[in-house]
Formats: sequence, C-alpha cells, structure tokens
Amino acid sequence: MSELRSRALLARLVSFATVSRDSNLSLIEFVRDYLQGLGVDCELIYNPERTKANLLASIGPQVAGGVVLSGHTDVVPVDGQAWTVEPFCLSEAQGKLFGRGTADMKGYLASVLAAVPIFLASPLRRPVHLAFSYDEEVGCLGVRSLLALLPQRIPQPALCLIGEPTLLQPVLGHKGKLAMRCHVKGAACHSAYAPYGVNAIEQAARLIGRLAEIGADLAAPSRHDPRFDPAYSTVQVGVITGGTALNIVPADCRFDFEVRALPDFTAQNVVEQLQDYAEQTLLPGMRAVQADTAIDFEPLSAYPGLATAPDSDAARLIARLCGSDAFGTVAFGTEGGLFHQAGVPTVVCGPGSMDQGHKPDEYVGVEQMAACDRLMDRLAIYLSEPSDL
Repeated sequence: MSELRSRALLARLVSFATVSRDSNLSLIEFVRDYLQGLGVDCELIYNPERTKANLLASIGPQVAGGVVLSGHTDVVPVDGQAWTVEPFCLSEAQGKLFGRGTADMKGYLASVLAAVPIFLASPLRRPVHLAFSYDEEVGCLGVRSLLALLPQRIPQPALCLIGEPTLLQPVLGHKGKLAMRCHVKGAACHSAYAPYGVNAIEQAARLIGRLAEIGADLAAPSRHDPRFDPAYSTVQVGVITGGTALNIVPADCRFDFEVRALPDFTAQNVVEQLQDYAEQTLLPGMRAVQADTAIDFEPLSAYPGLATAPDSDAARLIARLCGSDAFGTVAFGTEGGLFHQAGVPTVVCGPGSMDQGHKPDEYVGVEQMAACDRLMDRLAIYLSEPSDL
C-alpha cells in the first residue's frame, strides 16, 4: 500500500489535546496556518471568552450547490481510562492508528485537510466548504455560532457531509437529545421528626419513577421506528446528588436526565409530562408541610435529530461518493440536525467506527483512512463536473 496521504496530518491533529473542557485554539490555529500556507483564506469564529473557535473556509467559486465538510475538533477526556499507548501521540500497530480522536473524529478532519491540495488543483465548478467546530461532545455548542453566520458567508450548499465514524457507510438519520437537570428543594429537619420535613431525595425518587413510566410508554411497539437501535425514544437518569447526613432529612436533591428522541418525537414532551406530575401530584403535598419548597427544571443541552429522505438529492450524492446506497442510522448524535434546521441537506459518513470512540486505545483503521482519502478524490471530481446529479 502506498503511503497514507492523511497520516502526517492525523498525527498533528491527535497531538493537540483538545478535550472539550479545554481550549481548541492550538489545533484551530494550526489548521488556519496550514490553509493559509496553501493560499486558502479562512475565518475563525470565537466563543465569547475567545478561548475556543470554529473555523470556516471555502475553496472554489462562490456559487450555490457546494458541499460543506463538517467536523468537530474537540475530544472526550482520557481520565481514568486504561490506555496502553500515549493517547495524544499517534501510534500504529496491525493496520490501526491509535490515539484520542482518531475515530471521533480527527481521522475525518485529517482526510479533509489532506485533500485541500487536490481541491485546489481541480477545476471546481462548485465549492467545497470546511466547517470545523468546537464543543460538539458537550451538546453541539460551538457549531451554532458558525451556522448563524453561514448564510452570510457562503451560497446555499447542496450538501453537508458530517464525518462522524460510520465505517464510511452512508447514514441519513440519528436521534435528537435533550439533557435536563431537576432540582428538588425540600425542607430539612432532624430525622427523628422526618414527617415534619420534606425529604428532597424521596421526592426526587418519585420523579425518577415517573420518568421510568414515561420511558416505558415510549417503548411501546406502536411507537417503534425500525430504522433505529433502540427502535424508540429513550429516557435515562445519569447523575443524582443529595443529602448531607443520615440523621438529617435532606433539603436538596438534584438529578440529571436525558431524552434520546426519534426525529419525529418532541423531547420536550417528556419534560412537560414530568413538570405536570411535579405540579399536580408532588408540590401540593410538599407545600402543605412548608410553603417555599420547589421543583425546578433547567435545560443543560439539546440538539435535534436528523432524518434525511432516502430519495433526496443529498442521499443520492452521498451514495455516489461512498459507493453505497445501503442507508442507515446511528444511535449517537451529531450537529446534522442543526445543519438541517439551517436549511442545509445533511448526511453522516466518515472513517472508523464509534465502537472505538470514547474508549481507551481508540483507533481508526489505516484502510478506513485510505478509503476516506479516496472519497475526497471522488468529491473533487464531482464538484468539477459541469452539471449536478
């Protein structure tokens, strides 16, 4: 096999420890300098603190019908994981390239960047746009400011290709997500006089039980969509904190829950059902003991699902580029629903598998990277053709 075109760039990208809690500017500035060295102008779109930035760049004529290549630059932490290789230094063994973010999703970004000279050397009739974002792993946060500027910066694209790891199989759909925090404010007292207080943990437990009932209703066979796994919208509680000592009736309890919603289901419905239960069933009894008790709900993050039609131009184009019309869905989320809401037809297709993402010894296969490089070559050919699909 010839030398992998994107290998050196992948090594550089992996070397930047762009965990979501930290800045991504070292990577973004490297990409900016790399593009400018090739004569490509780009724009950095900073967060309010100027500690993180998105990057937007275009190659080719500024006309409608181009393709957006979208990916996130942040990665999940390695804390507490049993890595056998250095996570922020690319290594290779048995046809696999190891390092944090190789699969999710710096492999795709490296392939895109390695293809820039190919795009520049091609007689493009429609442009390719690079859209690299921050804080995807914590709720698709960064890309929102990029999308707000997109209509002012580029003509209407024909497609957004998000390179999350799908083994380079075309994905047209994923669930949306809504993450919420519930804060139960009770009333403390000595545990010997428990009936005279309001136990916040007990009230939270009742709310969590109600969430389980809602989740069971969502799992009813009549609400299944067989394209997805699981085939229904799901609810789960992931974090709970409360109480100070066993002999004190707890005055506070907080828990975080999430809804993973099929594209045609409004996740806010779950929150509304839980709020109704809190207001109609729990709060009257709580306030009969102490008037200033409360149950409050706070949104943490959200992004919409994606459901691109299999007979759409976007689906036909990704089928051509990746050589397959075996369209699928994925369980994880992407910024795809946000691009779709912004009026940009969107698909997901990238090298590697999410089975390796977020794990110790994360890797992407060398052949997957080579295949993604070839996909970029086919994209350059498509964008140089005189007519659309």
